[in-house]
Order: sequence, then C-alpha cells, then structure tokens
Amino acid sequence: MKPVAPKPFMFEGGERAVLLLHGFTGTTADVRMIGRYLQKQGYTCYAPLYKGHGVPPEQLVHTGPEDWWSDVVEGYEWLKSKGYEEIAVCGLSLGGVFSLKIGYTYPVKGIIPMCAPVKTKSEEVMYEGVVDYARQYKKFEGKPEDQIEEEIEKFKQTPMNTLQALQKLITDVHEHLDHIYAPVFVAQARHDEMIDLESASIIHDTVEATNKKLKWYEHSSHVITLDKEKEQLHEDVYHFLETLDWSSN
Repeated sequence: MKPVAPKPFMFEGGERAVLLLHGFTGTTADVRMIGRYLQKQGYTCYAPLYKGHGVPPEQLVHTGPEDWWSDVVEGYEWLKSKGYEEIAVCGLSLGGVFSLKIGYTYPVKGIIPMCAPVKTKSEEVMYEGVVDYARQYKKFEGKPEDQIEEEIEKFKQTPMNTLQALQKLITDVHEHLDHIYAPVFVAQARHDEMIDLESASIIHDTVEATNKKLKWYEHSSHVITLDKEKEQLHEDVYHFLETLDWSSN
C-alpha cells in the first residue's frame, strides 16, 4: 500500500490567522487536529508542508533547514497575500523553532512553540532519529522486513549534511531569543523523549515578552499534538490566542 502523501492545508475561520508548523520528519497531519479545533473557534489556519517531508526518506536528506525555512516564510506571505493582516504562529518541535525565528523576523501577534528544542543533541542521536523515521516509513509502505533492512543499509550510506545545518539553525535561534517581544506560550511535554527538557525553560526565561507563559503537560510525549492531553492543549492554545491584541473581532 502506498502511503497517501500529506499536503498543506488551509482551514478558513475568521480574520485572525494562525500559521501551523510541523516538525522535522513530521507532516501537516501532526497539526491537523489543532487546526480543525481552532477553525471551529473562528481562526483561519494554514499549515505548509516542508520540502522532503511526507515523501520517501531518500528525498528528505537532499533538503535542509534553508529549504524548510523558505516554506515557512512562503506560508506566512501566502496568508498575507490572502488578506490576513494579523498572524499568530504555532509550531511543533522544529516547527516550534521556526515559530520563534518567525517571531523575531516578521511581525506576529503571538508565538506558541510546542516541544521546541533550543539545545542541540549530538549528531549521532539526531541521525538515529532519521534512520528510525526511514524504517517506519518503509514499514508503512508495506515492504517486507528483508527489503527494508537492505534499503536502510543503503540509506545509511547517504551523507546527511542536513543534521549539521539543523544544529546550526537551533543554535542560531537560541542566540536570538532575546529579540522576541511578541507574547509567547511555551507548551512542553514532561515525557518528551526527543529533546532536552531544559529548552522549554530557556525559551520562557530568555524571550523579552511581557506576556509569556510556560505550561508542562505531565502525561505527554514529544508529539504533544497527538498525545493524551491534546484536548487540553487545544483549549490552552485557544485561550492564549484570545489574550492577544487582535484588532479584528
């Protein structure tokens, strides 16, 4: 069975817009539920799909943070071109890193980083994550175990310059956190197995926003948008958005 390729989505609600950003090796499916929830509350949500994501992993390694950042910027500008003047940004994992970068690069109403790393892990750990993603993708395609292992061995021979660039991006965003003045709501899963938990406190303590909050989700892991406390997360994000200084009703 060939997996159905995820696509960008646009859920039209009201005049207030939210740019939703997925994580590294993730897809728009990871932020679809929160998008639908916010649409029901009157928000318009748009989620771009980064190049090399939602496709065979062999294509992922030929893209990098610069490609994905340009997808994020295009998403922001696309909302602007559709007449949405006021935009908040909400992102998971790498999407959270991009939400912070958008926050000191473009005017935004508010920023919601969810399980966003600002401390880098070793390249080996990140590499293992990519190989695991590749294996899961091939399983999902329904390939037999021996074929998967053969393809994984070949995959491992591909140079993965993406990871160094990813570490550089994370470090760069960390260094610019004190350039952020827009309101920030940091959502962090207590059982996050992918990132250093200290990142959440670093973001909260370093941004210059006067309206800022950090909330821990005690029963969730890294993909917090699909985990046990997703409904609570949806409500919290909505309540935060309602505190922002929107000019539209």
